[in-house]
Amino acid sequence: MQRAPCIAYHRGMHDALLTGHPLLTCSVIRALEARALAATPAGLLMDRAASAVAEACASLLRAAPGRTPVLALVGPGNNGGDALLAALELASRGWSVSALATSSERPSAADARRARDAWDAGGRPLHGIDDLDALLADRPLVIDGLFGIGLARALSAPLAAIATRIAEAGLTVVAVDVPSGLDADRGSVVGGAAGTAIRAHLTVTMIADKPGLHTGAGASHAGRVKVADLGLPSLDLPARAFAAPADGPLPWGRLIDGDTVGPLLPARDRDTHKGRFGDVLVVAGAPSMRGAATLAALGAQAVGAGRLYLGVDDAAAAPASHPELMMRRITPGSSEGEAALGRAQAVVIGCGLGQGAAATAALAAALAHPAGLVIDADGLNGVAADGHLAERLAARAAAGRPTVLTPHPLEAARLLGLQTAEVQRDRIGSACRLAAATGACVVLKGAGTVVALPDGSWTVNASGGPILSVAGTGDVLAGTIGGLLAAGLAPAEAAARGAWLHGAAGDALAADPDWQGGVGLPASRLAEAIRALVNRRADRS
Repeated sequence: MQRAPCIAYHRGMHDALLTGHPLLTCSVIRALEARALAATPAGLLMDRAASAVAEACASLLRAAPGRTPVLALVGPGNNGGDALLAALELASRGWSVSALATSSERPSAADARRARDAWDAGGRPLHGIDDLDALLADRPLVIDGLFGIGLARALSAPLAAIATRIAEAGLTVVAVDVPSGLDADRGSVVGGAAGTAIRAHLTVTMIADKPGLHTGAGASHAGRVKVADLGLPSLDLPARAFAAPADGPLPWGRLIDGDTVGPLLPARDRDTHKGRFGDVLVVAGAPSMRGAATLAALGAQAVGAGRLYLGVDDAAAAPASHPELMMRRITPGSSEGEAALGRAQAVVIGCGLGQGAAATAALAAALAHPAGLVIDADGLNGVAADGHLAERLAARAAAGRPTVLTPHPLEAARLLGLQTAEVQRDRIGSACRLAAATGACVVLKGAGTVVALPDGSWTVNASGGPILSVAGTGDVLAGTIGGLLAAGLAPAEAAARGAWLHGAAGDALAADPDWQGGVGLPASRLAEAIRALVNRRADRS
């Protein structure tokens, strides 16, 4: 795809990222660290990092069975030094500690050498890899200090075997900065399918949070994330440090969670009426697939859309269980835009749309509509397969018409001409490239859903889990975003808040004893959970 023009309604998201929970890529982290090292006494940052790790471990140990020992895995760099000093601090608090080094050679970095000297001064042995099984026999809490953000190639076979052995044993792991083997920027395992990474229960990450801990494989490998800022101002860098490459992501974004998502909907006056909350049209496909369009309409209803229409090309009646959904006869093919679809403040298309001439005509009509547009599922596949539709999508950006795309990784891969694995290896970069190519706001679904804009700004969503891995939940998300667009939210806001709502509603369901296994959720229940969450948060505002 050629890059589409970036339009005005996206501007300002970059500035908004200065608030909330920042996610910094390694380039920014290294710049902050280099400046801090030059301005602080030698070893101070490592001491602070070690203390943060030790305190996190102590909190876990206090809740663990008595006499649980600690095993520090010590790599060749400063992460290994952090792990050794943290183990020494825990020893001073009375816990039994041991350490396993991946190499007998002394570290080259000055701070790491200082940590090794401190360990040696205590007369404690530094075990080798051959001692692993004996060290794991007492089921220790493990401190992962093998590698940090600088790892560029897959873990070697012996170290991959350590990661596998610890995972098989089900041991509690605290990772220093980033689980070893994980790409801190992208959330993928270094080395791809051939790579291995430590699975941590808790990651104590240094200076600032990192995107790779919250998306893709990182969302599972990092566990709970605790930020140790080491006393540094996270975003105190010159503006040039935030330059975005062409059609790529800015080197910083933010994490969307319950504290940073902001107000979900505009406040409602007592003298309001349904006309103020927007009309949402969900374009339906073949009768056999209209359940998907109904789920999208229920998502829009959950966030308070004023009127809900299912757009059909026949005389179908409203679903008996949802009489509030109105049926609208549409005429794609003979006309486009409002002439074909009727008036609405938001149009949602793709959910159960199908393929073929009728679907292509409906997509063309929707792309010509002036309302905010959400394209999902079959709609995305249609754009990927038809160059004329892709041109119409870019034309919407040139005309300043807001559009949100909601692909899962396979759909994003089709749009970008990539393999799914390539998208998953760099979810943030892929989402930003797709946004730049289309001029649309992109919601790349999956673990740590990414919301990306054409100007390179991005967010990662913190909510959601395996309970959402069922057919129909994506339709509900598309409708939810459509409902927020109809309420007057800008595409970036509608996408970020819709993604958070969708995931948080899933989390609320997963906390219910009936759903704690995360299995068998009907997607229609998700729309009801979104409605309940919106109203609970409104009560607190």
